[in-house]
Amino acid sequence: MSDDSAVAVSTTTLSHDEERPTEATRLPFLYFFSNNNPSSSPPPPFLSIISSSSSSSSRHRHLSTATINEPPLSSSPSRTIPFLLADIGEGIAEVELLQWFISPGDHVNQFDRVCEVQSDKATVEITSRYDGVVESLSGSAGDMINVGSPLMYVRVEGGEGDDDENGDERAVTTMSNEDEEGGRLRIPVAAAEFAIEDGKGVEGGGGEGKQRVLTSPAVRKMAKENNIDLNSIVGTGPKQRILKGDLLTILNPNTINQKQHPTKGTPTVIAQPSSTAAAEQTPPAPIPIRGYNRLMIKTMTESLTIPHMTYADEIDFTNLHRTRQKINDALRTTTTDNLKLSYLPFAIKAASLSLNHHPTLNATLDLPNNTILPSPRHNIGIAMDTPRGLAVPVLKDVQHLSLLDIAAELKRLQAVAIENNLSSDDVSRATFSLSNIGAMGGTYMSPIVTPPQVAIGALGRVRRLPRFVGEESDEVRSVWIGTVSWGADHRVIDGGTLARFSNKWKEYMEDPCVMMTEMR
Repeated sequence: MSDDSAVAVSTTTLSHDEERPTEATRLPFLYFFSNNNPSSSPPPPFLSIISSSSSSSSRHRHLSTATINEPPLSSSPSRTIPFLLADIGEGIAEVELLQWFISPGDHVNQFDRVCEVQSDKATVEITSRYDGVVESLSGSAGDMINVGSPLMYVRVEGGEGDDDENGDERAVTTMSNEDEEGGRLRIPVAAAEFAIEDGKGVEGGGGEGKQRVLTSPAVRKMAKENNIDLNSIVGTGPKQRILKGDLLTILNPNTINQKQHPTKGTPTVIAQPSSTAAAEQTPPAPIPIRGYNRLMIKTMTESLTIPHMTYADEIDFTNLHRTRQKINDALRTTTTDNLKLSYLPFAIKAASLSLNHHPTLNATLDLPNNTILPSPRHNIGIAMDTPRGLAVPVLKDVQHLSLLDIAAELKRLQAVAIENNLSSDDVSRATFSLSNIGAMGGTYMSPIVTPPQVAIGALGRVRRLPRFVGEESDEVRSVWIGTVSWGADHRVIDGGTLARFSNKWKEYMEDPCVMMTEMR
């Protein structure tokens, strides 16, 4: 120990057999001071004990409370802080954790990607607000995380991440040696549940040499309930992460939740797929409702309150088929971005033009005020099939877009939807919806209105079919026929209004020249 620092210890030994006063006595236990300035008064004690006696029969027991005056946080070489899930807007209260980009023990810097989450609106990547080392993660893929709860815990250096203006005040920790059960004296323990040893996670109280395994809290709980040592299992997940299925392959379905006692020195167990016979006896695992499926359940449940009305018709796409071919031939020679028009941009633009004539289909219902609120913007949502389920990105202000603008935006939205990178703005504020179910086959369907919208359309498959030339002629010609189905909130839209809207849309689709004369 150097000359400029010293430790003075002052204490008094207490015997249970000696008579002691009943009043509490404060005993200075440990001081830190400097020899460089012996005249200065010593600082407050690092540890002080409040001691009082209580009698039990003819013997006295001394109950002590230790108060630890910790040094300021800023003087600590490092400390662990929680990384909280911040409010991501749009009134979101919880999100689904899709994937982690980091693991315990990794070093992260500010603005590094931490994880990817999905809300009811969009998929968002969360970035780090601190520089430090990841100590533990608070969930696994598929878990629901509430806004404001910890995503992970990060060990930072010095006072980094301390937003408390009173960060220089000394923290006080109080421990008591009185056991609440039976009033017995005990030694208070202030050891953390999770410690760091040589840069690797070690389970607190789990013995020496046990490295922290990668798994979720649910799997840890299941292993604890069945007395399974996770350190004896090699997981089948990424980076040997132990999955729930790994435990199920070890446990017999009839013995789950029953206590088992593995013998000492159990060899490492590598999870293997169950046999065919066991697979036939084991019921399929429950499928958690996550991501877009969770959102679909929520919106469709709300749709049950809407009295639906449907209307369907057949459309002659022959003229549009020829026009589309000519435009695509011209695009191949005049553009270099491989842009190509399908039937969908025409259908979207025709819907926007038809909404100009029937604005009540582009409205919301305000029941508390008993009013219908038409929207000046034609924000048309397009239902898309993605690897994670149904998504409905929104084309904004279609009334101001050309056919090529619509095609380019559709191409962008389809690309980000497949990559699961739709932003909150991409999927919000729709006023009308279209489903291109015909791209997967089928003709007619009953589309369901998504509140607060009041109308939706579904396009069927376009096919080449024979049709009579006229009602009184036996001549048959080949035509391109498609179908459309409409769904509407019957509280707002009556049958006549929906039929007139459909006929106007049909006029634009069957004669593209009429559509183009009204386009701005």
